[in-house]
Amino acid sequence: MSSTTEQRKVNARMKNPLFLLWIIGIVAIAAVPFAMPSLQLLVSFAMAKGLGVLGVTVLLRAGQVSFGHALYFGISAYAGAFLMASMPGTDFVIVLIAGTLGAVLAGLLVGLFVVRYRGIFFGMLNLAFSMIFWSILEKFYHYTGGADGIRLPRPMVLGNTLDHVQFELVLFYTAVVLMVALGWFTTRWFASPVGQLFQTIKTNETRLEYLGVSPRRALLSGYLLSAVLCGVGGVMMGMAQGVVTPEYVWWVRSAEMVFIAVLGGAGSVQGAFLGALIYEFVRTYASVYAGDIWQMILGGFLLIIILFAPGGLIAILNSLFNRGSGKGGTGK
Repeated sequence: MSSTTEQRKVNARMKNPLFLLWIIGIVAIAAVPFAMPSLQLLVSFAMAKGLGVLGVTVLLRAGQVSFGHALYFGISAYAGAFLMASMPGTDFVIVLIAGTLGAVLAGLLVGLFVVRYRGIFFGMLNLAFSMIFWSILEKFYHYTGGADGIRLPRPMVLGNTLDHVQFELVLFYTAVVLMVALGWFTTRWFASPVGQLFQTIKTNETRLEYLGVSPRRALLSGYLLSAVLCGVGGVMMGMAQGVVTPEYVWWVRSAEMVFIAVLGGAGSVQGAFLGALIYEFVRTYASVYAGDIWQMILGGFLLIIILFAPGGLIAILNSLFNRGSGKGGTGK
């Protein structure tokens, strides 16, 4: 019976016009290197940043905002850079795994402490840890390169040395696969018993205690997932840029992730990537054509979203499709 019900849900989801739109969007992104090669690197940055935003989005589902989650974005990137510096010729997959493991370890150490707190205290403690790591990167310049950062050379891919163009292509399609796979996994995790307990922290944390479930343990599970997502995004961004700097963990980067999460739709998996894509395009072209006022353009764009579509861009898409089909949708 359960398998039949699950199959019906899958069939209903596949018939949803919005689901088909996401499929079309993924196919369009996959075609970028051939249809619009000049946008390939920009889209790669957007997908890497979207993975980090997805980590922030996970915490938003529990009603918690982190103003320092760029910590894991930067730790993973530096882990990959240090690995390449000590072991030149390391394979691409190993660098990706090492960076992610660095973020997981840091997430566990910091998470065991910050999950005791909620609200503004949770957000500011994450910011404090992020700024401590930023200070370490700035001061220990003999090891970290200081404000100039350190290079993250191109790793080998399955034992082969690729040129710049080939490596960027591999990086791009790896980002596409990670976006789809981790987006799907996060959606399934939200629907799992562990994910449901995690989201209950936002609505009724006391109920978890009555059920004999530790709210701290539930929050820690989601916190580690968010660290993993930020870590994957950080090491992918580092390999795409070829250099890692303390700017990766600067508070502006964390604020940027929260900005994008709200822009795309707070708590929406698809919204994290949609928001990152829109943000990168607006930021890039506004900085080219609008000079020093591109921040004002982005701020005004977010203000309009908050005032007229508090659910973000994903809510606007849902509303448009619901009007056409007469059906409801979560877009999550």
